[in-house]
Amino acid sequence: MPLTTRRADNSDAELLHDLAARTFGLACPPGTLVSDVEAYVARNLSREAFVGYLADPGRVLLTVSSSGVPIGYSMLVSGPITDPVVAAVVDEKSIELSKFYVDPGWHGAGAAAELMTATLAEAAATGADSCWLGVNQQNVRAARFYAKQGFEVVGVRRFQVGDVWHDDHVRSRRLP
Repeated sequence: MPLTTRRADNSDAELLHDLAARTFGLACPPGTLVSDVEAYVARNLSREAFVGYLADPGRVLLTVSSSGVPIGYSMLVSGPITDPVVAAVVDEKSIELSKFYVDPGWHGAGAAAELMTATLAEAAATGADSCWLGVNQQNVRAARFYAKQGFEVVGVRRFQVGDVWHDDHVRSRRLP
């Protein structure tokens, strides 16, 4: 089936929330409480949160679809890096790949590669020199994908879901 990517717009807030609700838990390590995942989604990935993200000129959100059905999304965040741990290991002119999720039914079908190609093109278009992301150290599948896409481990940081702090690898890659 043909895949298409496009920039998300204001009318996409609900579909982005739906995708986030279905996919955020995939990034969490085994044993993460479902209630913690649901609370994180309600607080940070709600429809209202996406309305704000879509209105923020420092963010770029993309969707990937198959036959018009959204199956994944990404979010880039530009601006100063506020996390001192990350700022110490990535280029000052780097853009964050804050969200990158594909519906699990589409894993291995090329949707993630299609979305990443479009996401990196958008990142380069901002004038950034590099792109960075954080990925849970136990998320082996994502780590393999990001390595294949040229993201190298450059440091570590902590990421909180509920009351639990998780260890992430900070990965970065140069942009064309």
